[in-house]
Amino acid sequence: MPSYLQAPVFFGLIAAFVTTIGLVIVAQRAPWTERNASIFGLAAAGMLATLAFLHIIPEAFHLSRQAPIWLATGFFGGLLLHNAVALLFPERPGRKPVNVAFTPIIAIAFHSFIDGIIYSVTFANSFESGVYASLGLILHEFPEGVIAFAIMKRAGVSNMKSFWIAFLAAAATTPAGALVSAPIMFMLEQETLGALFAMSAGLLLFVATGPLMAPLKETKPARGLGAVGAGVFAAMLIFLAPIHSGHNHAMDTLHDHDHDHAPSADQPDFSQM
Repeated sequence: MPSYLQAPVFFGLIAAFVTTIGLVIVAQRAPWTERNASIFGLAAAGMLATLAFLHIIPEAFHLSRQAPIWLATGFFGGLLLHNAVALLFPERPGRKPVNVAFTPIIAIAFHSFIDGIIYSVTFANSFESGVYASLGLILHEFPEGVIAFAIMKRAGVSNMKSFWIAFLAAAATTPAGALVSAPIMFMLEQETLGALFAMSAGLLLFVATGPLMAPLKETKPARGLGAVGAGVFAAMLIFLAPIHSGHNHAMDTLHDHDHDHAPSADQPDFSQM
């Protein structure tokens, strides 16, 4: 394996392993997970929305001037995707609608793939930056697996299918993102990464405030709001963890690294010719 692939793919595999641990734990208690799938979904809504507001959106705005446009694109793109799936696979008696699970799983997969890209970009800057970013991202990998499995169970999918779909969406996509992006990491400008961050945040916000929040109207207020609050609290713990500041430092070094590619005063700027 080429040297530029080794570190990002290795840490991407660690992230996938952590996600798989979460999957195995909830899969072993599948009946309990299925009974409480709506509560898991509400907790996931609180967690994803909080991480989007406190972490993903600020970084997107830091990296890209066009972030507001891509944020709206991600949000309304999720809305269109959700309703397109509902039209293609209409609800049938005794069967839960496909879009209940499809849109959230796509959002998780897209976000996890971008996590893999971040591994490649930050390791390209320096090994230290890559380690900081990886450790910060790995913190939220465990609940991602739990969330993905619970979403599939809420849609009435079997245990085995739920496990493998959640594994592909939440675990396998991270090393895949690192593997695909590592060879072209030097072509990824901060504007591009910021746009991807913003789209991911918009999609996650739609999922958090739409499909995942839907059970709130059919759940007892104390239980439902308590689940959302638990998700918000978990996200705050992840955001305030000391290693998370290292991730922010890694993104700052990415910002500086992008400026390093700009022509210096002693170098002609051929882009103007």
